[in-house]
Parts: sequence; C-alpha cells; structure tokens
Amino acid sequence: MSHTTTINVSGMTCGHCVSSVTEELSDLKGVENVAVDLNAGGISEVTITSTLTLDPAEISEAVAEAGYLVVANNA
Repeated sequence: MSHTTTINVSGMTCGHCVSSVTEELSDLKGVENVAVDLNAGGISEVTITSTLTLDPAEISEAVAEAGYLVVANNA
C-alpha cells in the first residue's frame, strides 16, 4: 500500500534546491517518489510517495539537512 504525504517547504528558488530536497527525502526508508512543485522564493509543495507511514520529524530533519524549512500548511 502506498502512502502520500504532502508538505510545504520554504526557501527553495531553483532546480538545485529541488534536487537537494528530493535527494534527502529519497534517502528516508520507504520513500518511492518525491515530486516538487517549485514556487521560487515562496512556499513549494512537496509530495512524497512511500510504502511506509513517514515520521513528520524525519521529514523535517531531511528537509533541514538540505538547508530548507518545512512550514505549516496554513502559513
């Protein structure tokens, strides 16, 4: 069974940013796909497809490792 998790990430401005976040999130256990809808300089939506339920803290840590910040959905 697949799980889909959608997060909002601030601070991404270019393709390199997308690659960094995608690479870090892809390293999480169970992650099959990472899709980023880049909103340069604003809040970008990131959709993660995984075989396991992901821990929000692990997601935030992976995004932080790439140098960005997960923000609340209503930010």
